[in-house]
Amino acid sequence: MPTPRSAVLTAVFLVMATIGVAPGAAADDPLDALRRQASKARADLEKATRQMQGRQKELKRSQDKLRTTLKDLAVAEAELNRMREPLARLANTTYQAPGAAGVMAIFGGGESTDALRATADVTHIAAAQESLVKRADDLQRRRQGLVSTAQELQSRNAVDQTRVQEQIDALKAKSEGLTKQLTQMLDKMEASREKRLEMACDKDLVGNAKRFPNGLIPAKYLCPLPQKGHQLRADAALGFYKLNAAYKRRFGRDICVTDSYRSLADQHRVYAQRPGFAAVPGTSNHGKGQAVDLCGGVQNAGSMQFRWMEGNAKKYGWLHPAWAYSNPFEPWHWEFGTESD
Repeated sequence: MPTPRSAVLTAVFLVMATIGVAPGAAADDPLDALRRQASKARADLEKATRQMQGRQKELKRSQDKLRTTLKDLAVAEAELNRMREPLARLANTTYQAPGAAGVMAIFGGGESTDALRATADVTHIAAAQESLVKRADDLQRRRQGLVSTAQELQSRNAVDQTRVQEQIDALKAKSEGLTKQLTQMLDKMEASREKRLEMACDKDLVGNAKRFPNGLIPAKYLCPLPQKGHQLRADAALGFYKLNAAYKRRFGRDICVTDSYRSLADQHRVYAQRPGFAAVPGTSNHGKGQAVDLCGGVQNAGSMQFRWMEGNAKKYGWLHPAWAYSNPFEPWHWEFGTESD
């Protein structure tokens, strides 16, 4: 009769086979292999989304250029229409009395001066009309070319956007499927809350988080803590999960947290409340997602909880910075990384 553990391992093997991961490669840590698959799907999804957004921007620029060109074309055509009426009247007057005599003089009869004048008038009118017709033809050809180009551009972009959207939908479905498989595996293995949080916290998010200014990191690049409402940068969060689990084994409860990642607006609020003590807004390690303020006894220097943190926090990448021992004295403040980070 199979044991519960063997049943779980069988399920793991089946899931890895389903997603195309070689069993030998995933034998050490199948969950980590699955998480890498989910992480890659997320990265591919973001890349495809950026491609579609780029195509949308290109289309908008082309459409803006088209609208501007068509507007200029409309102005030219309006000018042409205004010129046609007076020229038509001029031509009509020239070919009627008394100008008609001048026209007839061109074909014989009448004074030579009148004939020359009539010839000049007709030539001028003909030249003006020819120029207008040529200009109208040029404008019409230009308009047809623009319309054809616009239609081709819009059609091509519509096809491209449809293809990219199909790719995004497929990647999204893959990502959701992998996440569902991961959750089911964790349920079967009765994984701890910290382990579940660890699986959902992608360490690759650190690079994205570092691109943003202090206090302006989007929530999607941060990882939630076991303590509701609190977040940290991925590397700090992954260390905190392990620290919290060890603390819980010792004291029977989670670490008490009063503050973690602090937005720039919150930094200004705290600085206004504690001028001269809180860090200048935009410089706090809270704004980097690398600091927490603790309670539950840790805030009291010399307490059992504080001493435990001093003796164990560094194992998980956390420390009580030197300045917090005296300037100002903040036993509750802990940071992830080294003093130079």
